[in-house]
Amino acid sequence: MGATNRIVDLNVNGDRRIAGVPTHYTLLETLRYVLGLTGSKQGCDKGDCGACTVLVDGVATLSCIMPVWEAEGAEVVTVEGLARESGPHPVQDEFDLNGAAQCGFCTPGILCSAVGLLERNPAPSREEIKEALSGNLCRCTGYTKIYNAVEAAAERIRTGSADGAGRR
Repeated sequence: MGATNRIVDLNVNGDRRIAGVPTHYTLLETLRYVLGLTGSKQGCDKGDCGACTVLVDGVATLSCIMPVWEAEGAEVVTVEGLARESGPHPVQDEFDLNGAAQCGFCTPGILCSAVGLLERNPAPSREEIKEALSGNLCRCTGYTKIYNAVEAAAERIRTGSADGAGRR
């Protein structure tokens, strides 16, 4: 009979985290129920809604369908790890300034997807933003404010006004 638990060595939000987890655990289950990082939401549990999206080596990843052991050796960033010493990440700040978050359940996954996009493409078109966020479902909004927030964050990042508070 095989082992029912496994020790995983993860790099999450810049911190090394070693934990014992059941061998069947996903990255999401480990983040939420073992490490206490509850920002990533448990939605559909089958990779359809995007509420669980985190960045794995800078790539937006559905953590509900990724076995936790696949994240070993990778840099995992959750919504809790997006903020900078100077304040919120520009995407987080622009979500606030543009009223892009409604109930908030989908917001952490959308934020991670948007940051992943802007890290690889600092000047995305509206169509590229739509494509990058197409795996993140929101039941509360029509997405326009979300797209506007990502565009505004991209502009801040490109112009170097990304640190500190936004346009208050």
